[in-house]
Amino acid sequence: MDKNEIREVIARRAALELKDGDVVNLGIGLPTLIPNYLPDGVKVTLQSENGLLGMGPEPAPGTEDKNYTNAGGGYISYFNGASSFDSAFSFSIIRGRHVDVTILGAMEVDELGNLANWMIPGKKTPGMGGAMDLLVGAKRVILAMEHTAKGAHKILQLCNLPLTAANVVSMIITEMGVMEITPKGIVLIEIHPEFTPEEIQKATGAKLIISDKLIKMRN
Repeated sequence: MDKNEIREVIARRAALELKDGDVVNLGIGLPTLIPNYLPDGVKVTLQSENGLLGMGPEPAPGTEDKNYTNAGGGYISYFNGASSFDSAFSFSIIRGRHVDVTILGAMEVDELGNLANWMIPGKKTPGMGGAMDLLVGAKRVILAMEHTAKGAHKILQLCNLPLTAANVVSMIITEMGVMEITPKGIVLIEIHPEFTPEEIQKATGAKLIISDKLIKMRN
């Protein structure tokens, strides 16, 4: 798979985890593709932590409103009925557990559900921003990410980088498959047909538990 195919596989599968009526926060990058693949009949309300409820898709070139951007600074649109407010109110929504699902990427995740996604070794870092609030405030945390980073493991027995939050991740979705974080460890529940369980295990820095109900990855 090339880069675009990988991103589409992950975004399509992640979209299936969203239910009609969910309030959803999407991390920058790959997760922003997820609304393009929502199943028919599923409508969600997208929340942006910089102060918007009812966020729409990226606007067409030339139609951007400079007053409306997402938390990453990219231009966005908004749906009828959307509301905007300051970031303090936005984080009251998050901390009040009104966000049903947050889907974001990770630099590292481990079998305890710990997540590291803010410090890049050797680079100046601005801090973790609102990610730590989202991770502990959202009712469900899903990672949508590439399985490895230039061949290096991202799914580990224990994170090496400083944590953004501990024991928060419930599901990991990559181009290789779908994994659940359980008290027993990381369980592979769906597998992309281009890969074998052995290949997925080799690309993973933690021991995978292969579900006895393992199925083909849904899309």
